Amino acid sequence: MKVYLVGGAVRDKLLGYPYQEKDWVVVGASPETLLDQGYRPVGNDFPVFLHPQTGEEYALARTERKSGVGYKGFQFCTDSNVTLEEDLSRRDLTINAMAQAEDGTLIDPYGGQEDLKNRVLRHVSNAFVEDPLRVLRVARFAARYAHLGFTIAPETMSLMTELSHSGELESLTPERVWMETEKALGERSPRTYIEVLRECGALKVLLPEVDRLFGVPQRADYHPEVDTGLHILMSLDQATLLESDPAVRFAVLMHDLGKGITPSSILPRHIGHEENGVKLVNGVCDRLKVPNRFRELAVAVTRHHLHCHKAPHLKASTTLRLLKEIGALRQADKLQQFVHCCEADARGRLGFEQREYYPGQWLQKAFAAIQNIDHQALINQGLSGKKLGDAIEQRRLSILNELREPCH
Repeated sequence: MKVYLVGGAVRDKLLGYPYQEKDWVVVGASPETLLDQGYRPVGNDFPVFLHPQTGEEYALARTERKSGVGYKGFQFCTDSNVTLEEDLSRRDLTINAMAQAEDGTLIDPYGGQEDLKNRVLRHVSNAFVEDPLRVLRVARFAARYAHLGFTIAPETMSLMTELSHSGELESLTPERVWMETEKALGERSPRTYIEVLRECGALKVLLPEVDRLFGVPQRADYHPEVDTGLHILMSLDQATLLESDPAVRFAVLMHDLGKGITPSSILPRHIGHEENGVKLVNGVCDRLKVPNRFRELAVAVTRHHLHCHKAPHLKASTTLRLLKEIGALRQADKLQQFVHCCEADARGRLGFEQREYYPGQWLQKAFAAIQNIDHQALINQGLSGKKLGDAIEQRRLSILNELREPCH
């Protein structure tokens, strides 16, 4: 029995890139061997075990054969005669098909180290096309390493395009699509994930609501970049600078979906795109089974981003309703996330990238002011129940009215 460190830990160690997880491959052993040594089985599709001390994953070396549709349509062989090279041959990219022996020796049968040096994402073999999930994985790695200058090999992009047009992407479960997308949104360049999926045709299949934004014009006086799809990518760049939370980045990706269904007769205006967008955002979230915290922020930003841009000039009652509807009065940190999304939208325009976002600052100042209302003083006046609630509401409105700025 021999044990090798494989995959991401080897890749990132060679890159000098931070990593947390370590995955291991065991060659020359059977499930019984590992069970006898105290390993705990966790794999459903093929034998994966947790180390009794470290809890890290150890998988038996395996080969696989395509036997059905989608990423689950495989038969696995984990015979103790399976070699390390055979196991590595079934991996997606050459940079993920390296292993390190216990004495530190690097095993690199498919040129992963050379591709790391040349900053290339390249498939290991034509078996790549047997697993549609690999389209999303490669796009995610492109997003992870774009800042290091990595590009996708043309022949790999060709296979991704083939997969995107084959109908196999439709076999992916919503959970897997969302898992890869959420991870990609947390990477250094989530914009690259969207660009790669669009280039190979996968965006049209997986997120048609985003895909259709490309080529849709906006008013050049507000949006010098004109193209709505380009605006979304620019806004995503700004969101990435402002927040690491993928929920913020998802909300920014979603916020202008309504512009994709604007009647051509009224372009480049987009009257009512906020409410039209809310329906589409909910559709995406339903289809991909997106967690509620992502959905709630995306809906709030889609519905209210124009209100935020005009915050200093809104009526007091409108501002208070905005704060309530985005959930800020229940959970204060929701305001910060909302403002960051709106700031990313405002800066995600040609020539506006460095512009200070005053409306967001004003809204946060106004929120802080109404948070400082002395509830105890009102209670001491004998107010309780509905009368107390009404008094607090009136005090909030009074404060917001004092802070309101005239339109110029």
